[in-house]
Amino acid sequence: MSNLSSKPYQIGYALTPKKEQTFIVPSLLSYASQNGVVLTKIDPTKPLIQQGPFDCILHKLYDSDWKQSLQDFASRNPNIPIIASPESIDILRNRISMLETVSKLKINNTGVPKQITITEVTGLENLKLNFPLIAKPLDADGSETSHKLHLIFDKDGLNNLTAPFVLQEFVNHGGVIFKVYVAGKYFRCVKRKSLPDISEENLVNLKGSLPFSQVSNLAAAGGGEGCKFEKTEMPPESLVKELVEGLKEELRLNLFNFDVIRDGKNKENYLVIDINYFPGYAKMPDFESVITDFLRDVVHKDINCGDN
Repeated sequence: MSNLSSKPYQIGYALTPKKEQTFIVPSLLSYASQNGVVLTKIDPTKPLIQQGPFDCILHKLYDSDWKQSLQDFASRNPNIPIIASPESIDILRNRISMLETVSKLKINNTGVPKQITITEVTGLENLKLNFPLIAKPLDADGSETSHKLHLIFDKDGLNNLTAPFVLQEFVNHGGVIFKVYVAGKYFRCVKRKSLPDISEENLVNLKGSLPFSQVSNLAAAGGGEGCKFEKTEMPPESLVKELVEGLKEELRLNLFNFDVIRDGKNKENYLVIDINYFPGYAKMPDFESVITDFLRDVVHKDINCGDN
């Protein structure tokens, strides 16, 4: 790190207890402090304008009182960056609007799975979607409910779902998912094991629905195809970079990750299936230096934080 300021940068953070526990860890606090960045906890129950001073605000809270406090602070301190604007974050809290941003990019060999929003659990006979389907709660707000996903094998599997939810066509992808972490100028793509492929022959024998928590049993029960994880090639870096830059501009966000799968029917095509604001960076190698560099870039105005 070059040319540290004689006065450390004060970064105020307002996070949920769960996010604080996994992100504000001793290794990050120590590395940041050694490189001129001090992370200070904000009390969201008190007006933000009465706290500080801060050189930057980092947050992942969604309630209306916090948004109002943030707005008051921004109006009085227009030059202090906020990561990130609630309007930009809200795009990723809805599973339809989040993937609409991918469609707007019009990048060759990329897209999203076919999906629809279900607001009432009636008239599901003519979905115009092909089974198997993935049922996801419409809201992606990080709550326990928002993570309750199901794999749907036939129409009977739709009976016990609670609206509103999103139905997304399941795409065979070799049992491997690519996670792309973005923090300002930095991005990293890693691969993880995912849902196993489901052949048309096996689909005939699969009935109803299955929670994602039980999908790991699918291959063992003969319903899924094996995964060649180690041999799976990463997506082209040029394509990943194009997606990163496109999403940063479209979303006006710098702190997010997205999940990509390779279409099993066309190995040249990649589908974005999920985007998350402020994900679990602690799982990423060298996250302490990446986040510290990112925060310094934000304070230096080397990164445009949307409306700020």
